[in-house]
Amino acid sequence: MIDGVEIKKLRVVSDERGHLMEMLRSDDEVFERFGQTYLTTTYPGVIKGWHMHRKQDDNVVCVKGMIKLVLFDGREGSTTRGEVQEVFPGEHNPVLVHIPRGVHHGWKCISDCEAYVVNVPNELYDYDEPDEHRLPYDTPEIPYDWEIKMG
Repeated sequence: MIDGVEIKKLRVVSDERGHLMEMLRSDDEVFERFGQTYLTTTYPGVIKGWHMHRKQDDNVVCVKGMIKLVLFDGREGSTTRGEVQEVFPGEHNPVLVHIPRGVHHGWKCISDCEAYVVNVPNELYDYDEPDEHRLPYDTPEIPYDWEIKMG
């Protein structure tokens, strides 16, 4: 596991009316402070990656569909520098993934329906100077192949 990445199993409470799922609480170990909350969607088979933040941590939950979330540690001085980590959040695996600043990340929608992903970063999005550092999904700088691994 990449240093600083935390995976929290989510609490789901169900009854005859539906269900409630807690995602991030202020008493969680990974909670630093609130920046904003946003929802993004990804169509089946689409890859959104790579990107990294220098100032913010992300807290990602896939609330509908399934994604393959991939993390790459390119941080200087990190004990896990060069490591790749895969996580499969979504309806069949309700987890929050805490992604520390400096870790490249991206995902691929692996469900047959659009994936809905909620992120609660600890910083506001700065429209004038975005903390978004992007690489193409197929960059040679990150040793990862997005294809399905059969076996």
